[in-house]
Amino acid sequence: MASGPEALAGILDVSRETRERLRLYVDLVRKWQPVQNLVARSTLDDIWARHVADSTQLVPLYGHAQTWLDLGSGAGFPGLVVGICLAETASLNLHLVESNSRKVAFLRTVVRETGISATVHDSRIEAFSWPEPTPPDVISARALASLTDLCGYSAPFMGEKTVAIFPKGREYEAEIKSALHEWNLDLLVRDSVVDADGRLIEIRAMTALKKA
Repeated sequence: MASGPEALAGILDVSRETRERLRLYVDLVRKWQPVQNLVARSTLDDIWARHVADSTQLVPLYGHAQTWLDLGSGAGFPGLVVGICLAETASLNLHLVESNSRKVAFLRTVVRETGISATVHDSRIEAFSWPEPTPPDVISARALASLTDLCGYSAPFMGEKTVAIFPKGREYEAEIKSALHEWNLDLLVRDSVVDADGRLIEIRAMTALKKA
């Protein structure tokens, strides 16, 4: 697997400044990893392909967004990657929600040192209040919870034009099947351009089913 920005080849053509910001971000992940366990240790050596490129593939699809809500941001994938990739070309209003105070500190460090525009909220998702006057254009979450739970987290923030996007692995079909027992979903499954087993679950409307 590619071990640097070349992992983005064929996904997104990024500028030299964006590549440097991404390098700084990756360096910070590696620096904080021993005490924060930001990503699975088995994936750290492949961070560019497994995490950065996997997040970058959202930019060509949803990079037109003006407001973006990233739930359970953790190490910042995909939210920070999206923010970095769009820092030069778009005026993105990016909100990152994370309840772990140490990870909040990490996210704020990346925002400060890369110089991107983003707001990090130290909050549980259930207690978070969307601060903007209109619903977010995009809601994202990666490696956070099951699709069923992600729908529950996202539903309060969905608007008529909101798109929720959840990268998933090879068990995506089982997750969809389970979610459909509790939610009526306007759903589209996109192939991942990074992982042959991965999919991007795109949801444009969700309504909780009434329980008998």
